[in-house]
Amino acid sequence: MPLQAIEPRRLYRQIADQLRALIAAGEFALGSRLPPERDLATQLGVSRPSVREALIALEVEGLVEVRMGSGIYVTALEPVAAVATTTRGVEAELGPFDIIRARQLIESELAAVAARQKSSVSLKRLRAAVKLMEDDIAHGVMPFRGDRDFHVALAEASDNAALVRVVTELFDERNNPLFEQLGRHFENARSWRQAVAEHRAVLRAVAAGDVAGARAAMRCHLGNSHDRFAAAFVEAAPARKAA
Repeated sequence: MPLQAIEPRRLYRQIADQLRALIAAGEFALGSRLPPERDLATQLGVSRPSVREALIALEVEGLVEVRMGSGIYVTALEPVAAVATTTRGVEAELGPFDIIRARQLIESELAAVAARQKSSVSLKRLRAAVKLMEDDIAHGVMPFRGDRDFHVALAEASDNAALVRVVTELFDERNNPLFEQLGRHFENARSWRQAVAEHRAVLRAVAAGDVAGARAAMRCHLGNSHDRFAAAFVEAAPARKAA
């Protein structure tokens, strides 16, 4: 059963469907390692982030296990019954990379608006959010609370309830199964410290009333966030043949 070229619609679901069918048909045996992301992307004619989302979807379903430094292994031939209830809605989930790219478009301009407004109330909330992030990291807690507060405060500086709703709902997509699983692999204290530094850059630009700088800083932050999640799974180097 050869792999087929993917049409550019709902890419990660199409990729996941093909891989799931190949696993069920025995093309990838139980316990075997799937081809590397780069090879799957080449065969399917899609980007590596799209393959990444598909693999994460299959991991949520219990079909594969991502082992950092080794690869992606088949752990079941069909979705595991024990996780069927929690993964029933995966089919409808938005892809993490689409979410981040949408946020980048919207929130870059909202950062510019916040810099133009330069509200003392907004600045106080932004500083408190960054401080909360730093405190959580210092205590070994992933700083989701402060991160959410920061982005919602920027949206609220626009004084537009519709934009606040959009930003809040997109941010809260972090709680969907795909995003959560992706975070388990790629989020750590180091990556969050980098994110805090990026939030501080946005805050400095907003506090200075630097409209272009705030826009660029937010675009950079969410672009870096995208890249941190899109970094390739580290796979084992191929075994060297004996001389």
